[in-house]
Amino acid sequence: MKKIISFIASLAALLLVLTACSSKTEAPKKEEKKEPVTVKVASHTSPMTDMLEMIKDDLKKEGYNLEIVKVSDNVQANVALNNKEVDANFFQHKPFMEQFNQKNGANLVAVQPIYNATVAFYSKNIKDIKELKDGADVAIPSDPTNLARALRLLDKNKVITLKDPNSYTVTTADIKENPKNLKFTEVALLNLNEAYNEKDLVFNYPTYIAKLGLTPLKDGIIVEDQNDSTFAVSLVAREDNKDSDAVKAVKKALASEKIKNFINEKLKGHATPAF
Repeated sequence: MKKIISFIASLAALLLVLTACSSKTEAPKKEEKKEPVTVKVASHTSPMTDMLEMIKDDLKKEGYNLEIVKVSDNVQANVALNNKEVDANFFQHKPFMEQFNQKNGANLVAVQPIYNATVAFYSKNIKDIKELKDGADVAIPSDPTNLARALRLLDKNKVITLKDPNSYTVTTADIKENPKNLKFTEVALLNLNEAYNEKDLVFNYPTYIAKLGLTPLKDGIIVEDQNDSTFAVSLVAREDNKDSDAVKAVKKALASEKIKNFINEKLKGHATPAF
């Protein structure tokens, strides 16, 4: 009997030891490193591509690999976004986006304004708008929203008078008074630099006119108010992905102090922050 009791006691002690061992905290498993999620943003020129390059490391820290998809023109960037080939794009203002939506039955959404580009009219022939000759040929953008923007700028500077100067859909048919009998030539936005050498006056963005060595505050004949955010260049996504973590991460990175400082310092005279 004593042997049996002794055996049972030994067995019980062994079980206690095994239980104690098994209850010890197991060494933590190494957490598997997650592969970064690729987020694609379409753009085509500086300074938008410069800003996207600047936020690559910031996004990497958040677990995202930013792929900048270079496109040849503005329409292609919106087509790619609408077709879900990219997650967002960064090149346009909201009125331009809305025009694309209406024309194509798309659901693109402006998720974050980033900067106000300082647009202006330029001329190789005159230094003051008062010198513009009668019957001068004026180059304006051919797309409806930028065409309206150009005409509104001329109206504000009393070069022409529009029927409704507050409208964002005006065309040359809405010009009420044209005292200098100006001729208006509609030119594709990306071809306005060529028009600078051919026309008497040309509307253009600082991004494009910079390729000719011109800047709005120094060389612009008439210049738009820098604090008007109606046409702020914005990060654009789709209705179905505007609230995704990836788009939110890009939005946060672009609307940062680093980007604001870049705009204020590197784009001074060309643009102002819109956030």
